[in-house]
Amino acid sequence: MCRLFGLHAGSQAVRATFWLLDAPDSLADQSRREPDGAGIGTFDSDGKAHVAKQPLAAWEDHAFAREARVLKSTTFLAHVRYASTGAHTMVNTHPFEQDGRLFAHNGAFGDLERLDQRLAEFGVADLVKGQTDSERLFALITAESRRADGDVGEGITQAISWIAKELPVFSLNLILTTASDVWAVRYPDTHELHILERLPVRSEEAAPLDARSSRIRAHSKDLARSGHVLIATEPMDDNPEWRALPGGALVHINPDLGVTISRPFPADPTHPLTLADLSPSAAASQKP
Repeated sequence: MCRLFGLHAGSQAVRATFWLLDAPDSLADQSRREPDGAGIGTFDSDGKAHVAKQPLAAWEDHAFAREARVLKSTTFLAHVRYASTGAHTMVNTHPFEQDGRLFAHNGAFGDLERLDQRLAEFGVADLVKGQTDSERLFALITAESRRADGDVGEGITQAISWIAKELPVFSLNLILTTASDVWAVRYPDTHELHILERLPVRSEEAAPLDARSSRIRAHSKDLARSGHVLIATEPMDDNPEWRALPGGALVHINPDLGVTISRPFPADPTHPLTLADLSPSAAASQKP
């Protein structure tokens, strides 16, 4: 199953090396299990988006390692791909960039021809460069955000609600980032998505962040004192403050690290899918 990771560090830019490379179960190590591509999205001091990605497992990509040691940002978005739709190419590798925003998706849904018609009606078909359902979902969010005068939360709400009503859906979990904000969706409740809010540590002797799980381990001095919010496919350590987002949740993390959780989507998709409904390759990509 693809792995999602998002981090908001507020106004303080931090390095990403701690969870990309240095940990025993880093993003690079995870790519040995989900080897169809890996990428990380960040923003520079001017708020411009940057994406470092390859259709290779991260552990095989020396350029990825070089980038990971120097990247700094206030928000991060990372994705390790287990392909369900689209070839193993650069254009199909997450994260995707549109309108200066970054996006990654973990899930699957069907009837892409119907969605392509919707995108054409909105005049955004040219935003889709590859073959994935994920990039199409992002294009619909972008179109709806434009229609809402740049309101990303409203764009996500309208896009997810339309897909939930009109298309067969297995999972639409996603993270979308800008330099100042992070949004995440768990919909419906097929795959888990978790959140951790870490308060600032006032002590000058604050211990490094050291977060572990069977899938991810993160270690960072940069984040030891600063407050930050994490979104991840699974809890990263045994901190009891990790909590699973409810099915149907839309999360918004603002520049001050304020977290708002709403449930604006239909309770269930009109046309829910199970693993048995998916193609063998898609079903393999969606197993935990």
